Amino acid sequence: MKTIPALFESSVQKYADNALVWEKQGSSEYQKITFSEIRKQVRYLAAGLMNLGVQKGDRVALLAEGRSEWLISELAILYLGAIDVPLSVKINEPVELSFRIKHSECKWVMVSDRQLAKIRDIKFDIPKVTTTIVFGETRLRKENNEITYQSVIEEGEKQYVNLEKDLEKIWQSVEPNDLANISYTSGTTADPKGIMLTHRNYTANVEQANSLMYVPDTFTTLLILPWDHSFAHTVGLYTLIRQGASLAVVELGKTPMETLRNIPKNIKETRPTFLLSVPALSKNFRKNIEAGIKAKGTVLDKLFKHALSVAYKYNGDGWDKGKGSRAMLKPLVNLYDKILFSKVRENFGGRLKFFIGGGALLDVELQRFFYAIGIPVYQGYGLSESAPVISSNAEAKHKLGSSGFLVDNLELKICDDDGNELPLGQKGEIVVRGENVMKGYWKNETATAETLKDGWLHTGDMGYMDKDGFLYVLGRFKSLLISNDGEKYSPEGIEEALVEQSRFIDHCMLYNNQNAYTIGLVYPNVQLLRSAAKEKGLSGTEAHQYALQLIKSDVDAFMPGGKYAQQFPSRWLPATVGIMDEPFTEENKMLNSTMKMVRNKVVERFGSLIELLYTASGKNIENDQNLTVIEKLMK
Repeated sequence: MKTIPALFESSVQKYADNALVWEKQGSSEYQKITFSEIRKQVRYLAAGLMNLGVQKGDRVALLAEGRSEWLISELAILYLGAIDVPLSVKINEPVELSFRIKHSECKWVMVSDRQLAKIRDIKFDIPKVTTTIVFGETRLRKENNEITYQSVIEEGEKQYVNLEKDLEKIWQSVEPNDLANISYTSGTTADPKGIMLTHRNYTANVEQANSLMYVPDTFTTLLILPWDHSFAHTVGLYTLIRQGASLAVVELGKTPMETLRNIPKNIKETRPTFLLSVPALSKNFRKNIEAGIKAKGTVLDKLFKHALSVAYKYNGDGWDKGKGSRAMLKPLVNLYDKILFSKVRENFGGRLKFFIGGGALLDVELQRFFYAIGIPVYQGYGLSESAPVISSNAEAKHKLGSSGFLVDNLELKICDDDGNELPLGQKGEIVVRGENVMKGYWKNETATAETLKDGWLHTGDMGYMDKDGFLYVLGRFKSLLISNDGEKYSPEGIEEALVEQSRFIDHCMLYNNQNAYTIGLVYPNVQLLRSAAKEKGLSGTEAHQYALQLIKSDVDAFMPGGKYAQQFPSRWLPATVGIMDEPFTEENKMLNSTMKMVRNKVVERFGSLIELLYTASGKNIENDQNLTVIEKLMK
């Protein structure tokens, strides 16, 4: 099937009575919505949108939390040959939202009642928008041309008899190379780029994703990630639709935080067979697991840690699990699994087989943890420009620390700075070509030409292929540390380790732009520093100096002779550290909407601190600026 409507129609024919969506829909229990019921709603909505004047090629913005209306809306838009512009609910800056709607020249906006205020705030900045269609119960404003989603569906149902033949012709006339989405990058630059993804980009990537692992129609997931997220969009929606599987909707709370708190409860209620995850979620799951173990006492905590260490030894990197002398550990691993790890899995509903990890690099230690407790995170790799799946680990074939093996029908090469292909095992830029690769960037020929060359997508990510066919992704070229002799290194692994292993470091960014040494920018765990100084009976300047030395000792643990020595080459570890006066957040633009660090914003914000750290006085962690900042933070 070459288009999304054709893919959906084919699945409805095969799986008409299967549950496609599980949703609470205002009740206390999850209710199923079948494939055939979703199709009926899609057709009525498409007829209603036709009645409003939506035509082939028109752009329609979609701003809503994950819910059945989200999927129905996108499908209805695509049935008309129109283009969906999915927007992140995490966008809070009016200028960022209006830019995307104006740049894509949307005439309609479909929005949830929870996000409606954002559209109202920018109504004078988006004059081309003629109608706003609102999900949910809310008081509409006629002067804003606001109408309810339900009224569009109802009108479509009335008109369906007259429009059915036309609608059938329209969706069947959609071509594989027609645009399905304009999906905007997450805003790490002033002007986000609109990624043009065609129907065939998506259907090809769905086929490719299914080459990595088999998903039967009995599988279900709780779709935790935002539905506009490319990973959730392709794998969480269309891959499941193709296979006849189902997805459950996270129960919406009164606030975003309440919605997050509903996730553990919803997992137990829906009992998913797999979950999609990103590093931030994986870390949160682990913290909750470990907190639950610690709450049951010291003895159990020690036993759990010992069980992990045994499982780590037995599992190796997955590729060599239980091989050689490791086989002797199997009885003990099985015992620990029965008395400990199986109890942990019950908190995930008892049916969870694995996570699929994406969105960013996942620390290998976190991979070992989840592998040990019996719900491995099969790390994958992709980017929105490739719709997004490029590779993944899977149950039948995996190596911890890698990003897995390639999907079918995709060419990949590793290139040097001049675009020349490198031999197996050498590090360079990951470059791919296949039917899943985007058409280009909307109204941005320059960026398109820089990224797409002879059909090859230059990802901007550094990596290499090993002899066993596994891809290793080392980080973004733009984030690389570059020494004064031109050698390059990806900082993400070091930054992750510093935050994970340190008691006193909450946020960290390493920096080296052709300098003699690497520096580190750190935001500390202020509460723990206060407690540590108080325990020592220190106050004033002495407390501040002590706090800085505690931070330095955590960094020094990675240096030669330290507790974590030899994990990383010492030349890339921070020779000196500067204390930041604020953490990385979405509000200050140092995190983007997918919770990734925006390095250029950090460099811009702390430029003077970076300059200081390359001076003689800045090399001393107890420099005047660090003391001033730590004093302010510890007040």
